[in-house]
Amino acid sequence: MLTNPAPEDWPGYRRTYDGWGYSPLDQVTAENVQELQPVWTISTGYAEGHEAPPMVIDGKMFVSTAGNQVLAIDAASGEILWRYQRPLPADMLGSHPTNRGVGFWDDKIYFISRDSVLVAIDAASGSEVWSATMENYRNGYYANLAPLVVDGKVVVGTSGGERGIRGYIAAYDAETGEEAWRTHLVPAPGEPGSETWPQPGDEFEDAWITGGASSWVTGQYDPETNLIYWGTGNGGPWMGDQRPGDNLYVTSVVALDPETGEIKGHFQYHPNDSFDWDEVAAPILVDLPGRDGELVPGLVHAARNGVLWELERTAEGPINFIKGTPYVAENWIGNMDPDTGYVEYAEGTKPGTGIMGDFCPSFWGGKDWPPIAYSPDTNYVYIPANENLCTRMQGGTVVEYQPGASFTRGTQGDVSELYMVEGATHIGEVQAWDLSTGEQVWSHEFPDSQNWGPLMATAGGLVFGGGTNDSMFRAFDAETGDVVWEQRLNSGVIGVPSSFAVDGKQYIAVQAGWGIDAAGMQSRLAASYPDRFAPGDTVPTGGVIWVFALPDS
Repeated sequence: MLTNPAPEDWPGYRRTYDGWGYSPLDQVTAENVQELQPVWTISTGYAEGHEAPPMVIDGKMFVSTAGNQVLAIDAASGEILWRYQRPLPADMLGSHPTNRGVGFWDDKIYFISRDSVLVAIDAASGSEVWSATMENYRNGYYANLAPLVVDGKVVVGTSGGERGIRGYIAAYDAETGEEAWRTHLVPAPGEPGSETWPQPGDEFEDAWITGGASSWVTGQYDPETNLIYWGTGNGGPWMGDQRPGDNLYVTSVVALDPETGEIKGHFQYHPNDSFDWDEVAAPILVDLPGRDGELVPGLVHAARNGVLWELERTAEGPINFIKGTPYVAENWIGNMDPDTGYVEYAEGTKPGTGIMGDFCPSFWGGKDWPPIAYSPDTNYVYIPANENLCTRMQGGTVVEYQPGASFTRGTQGDVSELYMVEGATHIGEVQAWDLSTGEQVWSHEFPDSQNWGPLMATAGGLVFGGGTNDSMFRAFDAETGDVVWEQRLNSGVIGVPSSFAVDGKQYIAVQAGWGIDAAGMQSRLAASYPDRFAPGDTVPTGGVIWVFALPDS
């Protein structure tokens, strides 16, 4: 079911292990999508950000929402079959109160409670089967990603890179909840990669203990090589001069053995991150033209640092550089090694403690966590991008670690300014890039909005996504980028779209529910440009699951 899902099902975060976000259903097309209409809706009862895909197996939908809950729903009728909700501790911090989906194995559903507890739920009844504490939330760890289930192991990661954690990826037995392995993404002294951190006797010799490298978006899996690919987050604290060195495996992709958790390969997108550029979105698995022009097994990542990275994955694990192409305007790359992809920073762009850095794209990146999509029909990758935004940032005093407290920048002397490039006509975009040529083929621009909309491609020649401050959910022509359908929903759409079929009828599903970083960017833009952007609280909130289909006639 997970390796080769039925066309009518959506059983994974991006449907398939390769991360394409592609549905092979083709009933809804660019020619008839104008007739798409709502079939049913469910209010979730929560006004926080809703980011999870509605996931469907054999006509039964499972969707996680804000409020730390999971709903099981008859996918065709919208009837709620059961509701699971786990109470959170009273002293739980409010960071990113969302959830990004569930995982499946056998007769169970796997859900990560925000207080870093992995829960197995009986798929038929909604009752809890077992739970396993992943980490202590009082130390700044929290979790909200969709688990990746591989061969009876539930693989998870953690949030909390802004709170002085030490990131990890871990696996649990799907039947018992027993931990099978745990791989820390900041190596301890003596472990491979530790040489890229301050050494014993250095001023910041203990930086690895609070080094960040969170892992809060689901990874991908290659069944042929039996390797997992996972993206990693920013370093902690934000200013890299407080943890000198390249800092593996921060802002990287790592290849792991799912049986042991051993890191078999890695590629770091930028060293000694000082920009808050999480690179947690795992690259998609797709064949690419290699350095000699022949097709090779590839990895494609539209990075928060504004570069579209094309990499080669190998059977043994090492990851090779093919090329890196900026997909939004950038000023931070002084030099990129043509053989390795290693980047040296342009002067004046990298912030530090008491050092002003002026860099593009902004600290929210050319694209944040919302996933890209890929269509094998066009061989295009589709990117929800934010162009023309930059940041001036300076770290304050050296940050002192307090368990669970913010661990980003010292307060005294701290500066963070978001600004638009002079003369910019827009911010949000949806872009299409041809992987055969490495060229951008189209871009749709949003003049008055950022874009935080995850994308989905379909065999009907469509790309679906929301993400704008007008609460629209749209369908684009996959070949041309023309908007061929749109509908205003109750709130902004930062949920991951999905598509499924029941009794031969195709449905499109998405959660609406504005909030978190999309709302935060809206507020920052309104503060800087009040004549152009309305305050963040003007975008309606409230979580609703929407399901659309063509009329029966």
